[in-house]
Amino acid sequence: MMAQGENAQGVRLYQQGNFQAALQSFQQALQSDPNNADAYYNLAATYHRLGALHQTQADQDQAESYYNQCLDHGPNHQACYRGLAVLLVEEKRSEEAFRLLEGWANRSPTRPEPKIELARLFEEFGDKAAAKAHLIEAVAIDPTNARALAALGRIHEGLGEYQQALADYERSLTNDRFQPTVVQRVAALQAARRPRPSAVTGPPGTRTVNTSPTVLR
Repeated sequence: MMAQGENAQGVRLYQQGNFQAALQSFQQALQSDPNNADAYYNLAATYHRLGALHQTQADQDQAESYYNQCLDHGPNHQACYRGLAVLLVEEKRSEEAFRLLEGWANRSPTRPEPKIELARLFEEFGDKAAAKAHLIEAVAIDPTNARALAALGRIHEGLGEYQQALADYERSLTNDRFQPTVVQRVAALQAARRPRPSAVTGPPGTRTVNTSPTVLR
């Protein structure tokens, strides 16, 4: 309980931009519970943020060290895998990032999370076919995984497969309705399917269009 409170306090300080005080809170959380994977992750994410802000290799190295310690204590810590993969890509070590996530997927074949993270990485590198394949595997493992379904919808939409994208988004919202971005995409795709009124028969009017380093746990 103490570690949870100190972690929560650290997150508040981080969100306020008080990174040094956040680091102290996360260190205190580790003193209360040396096996707390979230505290290691929070330390890693904070050093990662500092390294990005100040372009300091020492902070990046600290971040990598804490990410790895997080995975030692939480072998399936999804946010930690994501953060470490992002750091490796930023340091032009993308092959290591792919190996990291592929190793996780091989060790945890019945979990959808590694496949979701691999899909994200493939998508960022422009390989939508590989991203789609991994997401289909993730949904096969967990058909109710809202995140995998939303990501699959985004891939289908990007490929111009709008009907399938809409179906994916709607399934995602069935399992988690608190996804504002997905709600917007469903509305946009549904509006695109409606027949447009003829400009000659309709009254004149004005049309308006509204456009709409990892968060800590």
